[in-house]
Amino acid sequence: MLAVALPGAGQIYNRKFWKIPVVYAGFGALFYTAGFNGKNYTTYMKAYQDFTDAIPQTDSYLKLIPDNPEDYDPVLHPDTYDPSSASYYQDGLLRMVDYYKRYRDLSYIGIAAWYLISILDANVDASLFDFDVTDNLDLSLAPVLMPLPGGYTGAGLSASIRLTF
Repeated sequence: MLAVALPGAGQIYNRKFWKIPVVYAGFGALFYTAGFNGKNYTTYMKAYQDFTDAIPQTDSYLKLIPDNPEDYDPVLHPDTYDPSSASYYQDGLLRMVDYYKRYRDLSYIGIAAWYLISILDANVDASLFDFDVTDNLDLSLAPVLMPLPGGYTGAGLSASIRLTF
């Protein structure tokens, strides 16, 4: 239950020290992707909002669209813009907003899943900590003649477990 309070504490308790960097590297990677996707989501969302409003001072989309704004911008260049180009770039911005929102949300789900996996790993290690694996428990496979219907015999395989004290 230490892993619930602090990720990696269950692995320390179980003396599996090599797993601690793995746990924190997983969290670090997932937090990085959540931050990266969240930052890009807000950037593209702001650019989409600026592209669709009628205020000439809001032009953050110009940093993201490298083409000539005279072809697609109805606010800054109302006489020379092409409506199909404007629609194309607006749809592209909206696709990027959806893309980064989806992967930001998946990163948050990944953080929760990684947290649960680290708890499960610590719990399984704690349950199997005192598991005895000695020569007293033996599994053997041996060939055997098996009776078949019609009075025939055939070759088979027999599995037996033997526990010696």
